[in-house]
Amino acid sequence: MGKASNIDSRADYVLFRPLSTRWLDNDVYGHINNVHYYAFFDSVVNQYLVESGVLDIQAGETVAWVVSSGCDYHAALAWPQAIEAGLRVEQLGRSSVRYGIGIFAVGEARAAAQGFFVHVFVERASGRPVAMPAAARAALQSLQRAPG
Repeated sequence: MGKASNIDSRADYVLFRPLSTRWLDNDVYGHINNVHYYAFFDSVVNQYLVESGVLDIQAGETVAWVVSSGCDYHAALAWPQAIEAGLRVEQLGRSSVRYGIGIFAVGEARAAAQGFFVHVFVERASGRPVAMPAAARAALQSLQRAPG
């Protein structure tokens, strides 16, 4: 597990969303298996993009592909524990965005796991990177933390 000094707190995130754990998330060791954290990351980011009206997963001309990801684990979580994800934008480029995501047990001040992933906005038809649509940029800018 990670060093305590590198563990994010709730104050490190801009937005929180509840997540559901499932029976199948637990592994033979009795905790949520590491692969499920990436699904949590993907779910909270895409939920935000869909809710914000900037991602049409069925018919949008521009979509976002994950090109890089990582996760550090600090504490075990297990079904049927109530959890939530904290979300922030760490870097915003012309066609890419790096998200920071923290997975928290409800009521806990420190992240049980924290990670990142990078989306690149691409034209659906060609799969080629394109400039991020203005509406997506505005929605993502609202997830950036103020310096300080």
